[in-house]
Amino acid sequence: MSVRISSAAVAPRDRFEWFTDVIARSLAPTAIRCEDPAAFRAEATLLDLGAVQVSTFTYGPLSSRRTPALIRRGDPEQYQLALVTGSPMWISQRRGDSGPVSGDLVLWDTSHPYEAGAPGEDGDVVRAVVMQLPRSALPFRADRVDRLLAQRIPAGRGMGAVLAQFLGSVGAHADGCGERELARLGSVALGLATACLAERLDAYDDLPAEAREEVLLRQIDAFIEHNLGDPELTPKAVAARHHISLRRLQQLFQGRREGVAAAIRRRRLEHCRADLLRPELLGRPVHVIAARWGFTSAAVFSRAFRQAYGLSPSELRHTAAPSAAAGRDGVVGLHATRRAGTGGWDGPDRRIGARDRRTSGPDRRLP
Repeated sequence: MSVRISSAAVAPRDRFEWFTDVIARSLAPTAIRCEDPAAFRAEATLLDLGAVQVSTFTYGPLSSRRTPALIRRGDPEQYQLALVTGSPMWISQRRGDSGPVSGDLVLWDTSHPYEAGAPGEDGDVVRAVVMQLPRSALPFRADRVDRLLAQRIPAGRGMGAVLAQFLGSVGAHADGCGERELARLGSVALGLATACLAERLDAYDDLPAEAREEVLLRQIDAFIEHNLGDPELTPKAVAARHHISLRRLQQLFQGRREGVAAAIRRRRLEHCRADLLRPELLGRPVHVIAARWGFTSAAVFSRAFRQAYGLSPSELRHTAAPSAAAGRDGVVGLHATRRAGTGGWDGPDRRIGARDRRTSGPDRRLP
């Protein structure tokens, strides 16, 4: 579950100190400065996906430094990969200097000193969605990844676009997910980040065969997740999109507890169940929710739902609505605590991104 925190819940004189503490706890200890601490405003959303963490920060103009002393004080030993939107930010680390970044991705390493800043005017707001990747989780040598530090990674094409669209929707997508579903999202996130960096390093073919297969599976997972609302999403369509045979796709899924068609059906049902439990959707008809996630027949959906959960969609909604309303996220203030390396964000779209806009919404058709 995501945790949302805001400086609005903190006394004005304490807000900048609060934000510095949030950054230290959720990312890494960092020295931060701003021109007018009393007027500073910021928000954060923290989401733990198991394999990775994702944190979203919105904040005004500032400058920051991570020094050798701060690294000795606390180092999560992570690569941190951010999607930056709104007012630009910059970062300088090792031999890299990103220049102003907005609308693209940028990478840094918590184990090396860096300087960064957001030099906007009063009222400008940076929004950074930061994916926190354990260094040990990536299959690349550190000296190779160093080439990408503080370098702009375009978010408009290739795997950068896929990863950016994922980061742009994962917060809202994760709302209502259980522990197992969050872990699966974390696995998908790690795979997409690995594929994005491999593409930038021209290292995809250098990955071990097992790692290439795992990246392909994670790309397939992300594609399926993004296109669950398309009734034409079938194993054949998935295979065609990834330029593999249907037999090869089935072989990739042999090590899992279910086949491709079963995985698509289960994921659709999970999303329907989550939507049925959302208090703000209580007035939405069941068949509309089912259609949103790719079910074209209300009768087929009802049978599949009862088979999976032991009760009808309407029965679930009636029995669980009070507890769902009581469990909504709140906003917390100064004393919210998280260990270094937790994070998350809350976004407006429940879709994981695909390679182009033709597959970016629940009512689109596969190309």
